[in-house]
Amino acid sequence: MYVHLTPKGDAVLTETLRTQEQAPLRVAPGLAVALVIAAVATALGTLLPVVGGPVFGIVLGAVAAAFVPWLRRPALSAGYAIASKQVLQLSIVVLGTGLSLRQVVQVGVDSLPVMLGTLAVALGGAWLLGRLLKVGGDTRTLIGVGTGICGASAIAATTAVIKPKDTEVAYAIGTIFVFNIAAVLLFPPIGHMLGMSPHAFGLWSGTAVNDTSSVVAAAYAYGGDAGPYAIVVKLTRTLMIIPIVIALAYLRARKADVTRLPWRRIVPLFLVGFVLAAGLDSLGLIPAAWHPALSTLGAFLITTALSGIGLSLRLADMRKAGHRPLLLGALLWILVAGSSLGLQSLTGTM
Repeated sequence: MYVHLTPKGDAVLTETLRTQEQAPLRVAPGLAVALVIAAVATALGTLLPVVGGPVFGIVLGAVAAAFVPWLRRPALSAGYAIASKQVLQLSIVVLGTGLSLRQVVQVGVDSLPVMLGTLAVALGGAWLLGRLLKVGGDTRTLIGVGTGICGASAIAATTAVIKPKDTEVAYAIGTIFVFNIAAVLLFPPIGHMLGMSPHAFGLWSGTAVNDTSSVVAAAYAYGGDAGPYAIVVKLTRTLMIIPIVIALAYLRARKADVTRLPWRRIVPLFLVGFVLAAGLDSLGLIPAAWHPALSTLGAFLITTALSGIGLSLRLADMRKAGHRPLLLGALLWILVAGSSLGLQSLTGTM
């Protein structure tokens, strides 16, 4: 087959090929900066696991961009974008390798009412209170999903679908971080004051604390078998990412094009990868010896993605939102913690 190109068409083709050849070179510098920030953030997160690498990543990225002018050069923006999008999606797939569906079954139906109830409170509360506080739609969605499911991982998965502004992601991550710290400090003494059994405390922390590292810190500080049970509850809670992300993708696709809804817009490919990875782990096809390395890789990829988002942030833009997102996070945290205790009392799992 022969293709005849006019001079103009030949020039366009040449420019397209040149752009494709230069794409890795355009992406590499910014991506390298994000990786360096992520490496430093991961080291700090190892020293302070309650804070965690992802939070350090977005904070260090934002601070570095604010005080080092050359990091704000347009030539680096392509690499930051790759980190905050494609790397973000890859991180969710890798994290799926640590989710065994057999562990989910072991939790039992007794924990599901508490889990689903707290999720409904988080999402419903985010929608209602967010509107009353006049918090932007994407910001309240991210805070609601982060509070109701699993903190930074849920925010990362949701970000890949709804594509919010970097400032909105930063607000959500910051809000989740503040109340993770509060939960680690306050939950164990409150649990002892209420006379909770280790099993009940594991269910409470697994459904009312956000990031996994904070769940582990709070539950193991409580003692007994609270830690192992809380981790399984948390893993089960992580599965809620799937229906929430599909629902958000459907709503976004429908809003953009009412007449056509391709399945790839409703079920993002990274979510398919997440489910397949979880399925492989459940079938025992991922050796247990690989789990620590895959978990570390997944956490590092999320940290890289959030470092890219932090590097793209402009602190002046964040000041415009004021204190309302933090207030929304505080109210949701209290509602979810209280509803978890109330539902445990109602279902006899206290």
